[in-house]
Amino acid sequence: MSHSAPTVSALTTPGLRKNGKQWHAQKSAFRPKVGQTSYEKRTAGRKAMTAMKTKERRMKDEKEDERQRRIQAIKDKRTAKEERERYEKMAEKMHAKRVERLKRKEKRNKLLKS
Repeated sequence: MSHSAPTVSALTTPGLRKNGKQWHAQKSAFRPKVGQTSYEKRTAGRKAMTAMKTKERRMKDEKEDERQRRIQAIKDKRTAKEERERYEKMAEKMHAKRVERLKRKEKRNKLLKS
């Protein structure tokens, strides 16, 4: 009978522990410098992070500006509609020329206030 090479599982499995606590997880060697990165890598990472943050902030600001613009458009439309309805109500009671005069007068007052 010839001896064959040991199987792969026999090569990877460690022997029994000396203290008899085989149920504990195997510990690896303590190497404190393994997780450290170079100064250049850290600074490059920080630069990338700040660039990403500024881009995110700019995108959020653009989105918020667009939202505010839409809200303002809706508000302007509502006020114009209310004003139009008010003038229509006035036109029912008064003469058309007088309503036009009042409109012009109110516009002048609005310009003076702002």
